Amino acid sequence: MPTRAEAIAELTAPGSVFELETVPVFGNPVRVFKNAPATLRDVWLAAGARGDIPYFHFNGHSISYAEAHSQVVSTAAWLMSRGVRKGDRVAIGMRNYPEWALAHWALQCIGAVTVSLNAWWIAEELKYAFTDSGATAAIVDGERLERLSDQMLADCGVHSVVVVRADARPGTFAWTDVSSNASAVLPDVSIHPDDDATILYTSGTTGLPKGAAGSHRNYVTNIWNGLIGTAVAAKIAGVVPLAASTPKPQVTAFSTFPYFHIAGLCGMISNTYNGSAIVAQYKWDPQEALELIQRYKVNSFGGVPTVVRSLMEHPAIDNYDLSSLVAISQGGAPVAPDSVASIESRFAGKVSAGNGYGLTETTAAVIANSGAAYFARKDSVGLPHVGTDVRIVDEDGHDVPSGSIGEVWIYGPNNVRGYWNKPTETAKAFTNGWFHTGDAGFMDSDGFVYVVDRIKDMVLRGGENVYCVEVETVLFEHGAVRDCAVIGLPHAKLGEEVAAVLVAADGHGPADEDDILQLLGSRLAAFKVPTRVFWHSGELPRNATGKVLKKDLRETYSAQN
Repeated sequence: MPTRAEAIAELTAPGSVFELETVPVFGNPVRVFKNAPATLRDVWLAAGARGDIPYFHFNGHSISYAEAHSQVVSTAAWLMSRGVRKGDRVAIGMRNYPEWALAHWALQCIGAVTVSLNAWWIAEELKYAFTDSGATAAIVDGERLERLSDQMLADCGVHSVVVVRADARPGTFAWTDVSSNASAVLPDVSIHPDDDATILYTSGTTGLPKGAAGSHRNYVTNIWNGLIGTAVAAKIAGVVPLAASTPKPQVTAFSTFPYFHIAGLCGMISNTYNGSAIVAQYKWDPQEALELIQRYKVNSFGGVPTVVRSLMEHPAIDNYDLSSLVAISQGGAPVAPDSVASIESRFAGKVSAGNGYGLTETTAAVIANSGAAYFARKDSVGLPHVGTDVRIVDEDGHDVPSGSIGEVWIYGPNNVRGYWNKPTETAKAFTNGWFHTGDAGFMDSDGFVYVVDRIKDMVLRGGENVYCVEVETVLFEHGAVRDCAVIGLPHAKLGEEVAAVLVAADGHGPADEDDILQLLGSRLAAFKVPTRVFWHSGELPRNATGKVLKKDLRETYSAQN
């Protein structure tokens, strides 16, 4: 069987489907897939032609690709009739309703820019996004509409608001009216691969969020990264591809990532391109998720680590038929190795575990680990995608030796062009096309990448670097710990000391503390073992994408220090 490098060389050779070519992207030479669709408009036009097969399953109802296409065309034509043109920004703010996807595709078909609104934002945060992006129209659900006053919308210059799954108030328009013109024709618009497609705001755990300006090329590359990853794995395994004329069964995909998050949006886009049926929920509920996996015979499931853990550890999991599952992927936050091991154990290796590493600025995953390689290296985020280059650098931007920890830098066609209307912040984060991730990590001699912490979350204890993820990984192995976070707290002599914030598993608590510390002491150097342990009541504070808000924890527990 060929090696990974040999498989990639064969699949990307001249004349092959995944042939690579080097083109200038914002002044930098970048390797791209020569035969990939040019734009997201092209992606949707192919998807919309799939006819009556199901596109979305939501709340007991299903919509076909043909029905979705009719609504996309109607909405696109309506937006243009309201003066929305190529390059104009239009905000989308709602739960993971099917309409989120349809609104997005309508915007992409006319070259408008999707401004993604975090569904957790309060009115002032929504106002910031409208003002910063210059959005002139919005498509929102009733919950978001309640946070948007007429005066605020007028002050922000928003002239057209479409309301989804709620009553439209005076001056706004109902989605059912906007999307129901069966005689509408899709306007003809010329779009370039490097035109802006989206503005997605960074999580904003420190300071005001920055709008990452993603292009059509970014998203199409993300799709094809997944396709070639599958093709490489098949070639290495000796799997003979099906003939082009052989009908392929439709895949059913269940993604719990919010669509306003880069992982959720990229997952939805890839599933659409692949003709999958998408299963979505009103909000995350592991019991309902188990029912949906059984009912729709879900093949792939994805979510942040806390979501996957809550599914895998649900007390009723053995009551459901999950035999249709072939893949479970995690991302958006560090994945504990024991979570990967539980997937391997429960499904006897028949379900592929997957982890992707990426950020909003890299248009989701640019490094991936899955299948047997992931089971063998549970603490690695994997290998870079084809066309993606990775460097590990020191504080001066110089490469560090293999195995040494430094900042992870990324280069390739997934990188966004920068931050919307923020040239200073863009210049700080990008150097000649290389994106500075802010993550500390290292690369081993085989090219596998390991991410050990956010640099700003690293604890500096008496001159020694303590990477929180390393400590958290061991903590998760202890049966008394359901959830955890490691933080640094001020210390008079050491500068910082290591503290663990723990959420107890059922039937456990402070009485297990000595046993937990003993485990840590047997696995880690003494300076990495927490000197303070706090038992947290309730859930750890997290943002909408599952990342623990360590700033909040530091503020809370510094007061108790």
